[in-house]
Amino acid sequence: MTGSHELGLFLKESGVRPNGVLMVHASLGGSGLRATAVRDALLGALGPDGTLVVPAFTQENSRTSRAYRALIAGMTEREQEQYRASMPAFDPGATPCPAMGMLAECVRTSAGAVRSSHPQTSFAALGPRAAELLGDHDPQCLLGERSPLARLYDADAQILLLRVGFEVCTAFHLAEYRTTPPRPRRMYHCVVGEPGNWVSYEDTSLNDSDFAALGAELPPEVQARGELAGRRVTLFDMRPAVDFACARMSEYRH
Repeated sequence: MTGSHELGLFLKESGVRPNGVLMVHASLGGSGLRATAVRDALLGALGPDGTLVVPAFTQENSRTSRAYRALIAGMTEREQEQYRASMPAFDPGATPCPAMGMLAECVRTSAGAVRSSHPQTSFAALGPRAAELLGDHDPQCLLGERSPLARLYDADAQILLLRVGFEVCTAFHLAEYRTTPPRPRRMYHCVVGEPGNWVSYEDTSLNDSDFAALGAELPPEVQARGELAGRRVTLFDMRPAVDFACARMSEYRH
């Protein structure tokens, strides 16, 4: 299928719940689709009482992420020190999320959008439940029980992978927090408050290397699949997917 009209048909036919909560991961590059048109199709499928959520992560605000390492590649040690000393602090109202794609930026900058306050793993949302779902994101909890992911789970949210695969399925991170035995912990670093003001905190050590494999094992009866501009589109309920991933990871992650 091609175009925002076809996307709207897929959303309707695949079971997007009117007035529900929908989190979307999207890659629109090469599709010919405008982010505003996709946003409007998603909001149209959800209806006036539905809430659209996107990840608005700022992976660059780090000392260890892949995005940060790419930024400092080729710099001398002194240049790296100067870069870290001048790095801007996260501002929920202004800091862009370029790694999350055009749709995430479109939602983040839309009138009435709400954004959670975590300096590395914020979410943005449009709709009547946006503030409820994204409020009070603990700055020392990336994607666990004190993050919007746990509230989305409780809200029986649906997830749409729009021209992306399960390798970017953020909901599986919530499953990491719930595995038995618990995952190890590590230190994270980010800039908050003012430029160069680095802070550190400890949280669960996250690892997305098996997310694509977990998605491949997800039972087909809990998914609806289609195609948009040559790439797969997948819709599923968050709760059974997280529960499945948690059970599987508890079996082999030790």
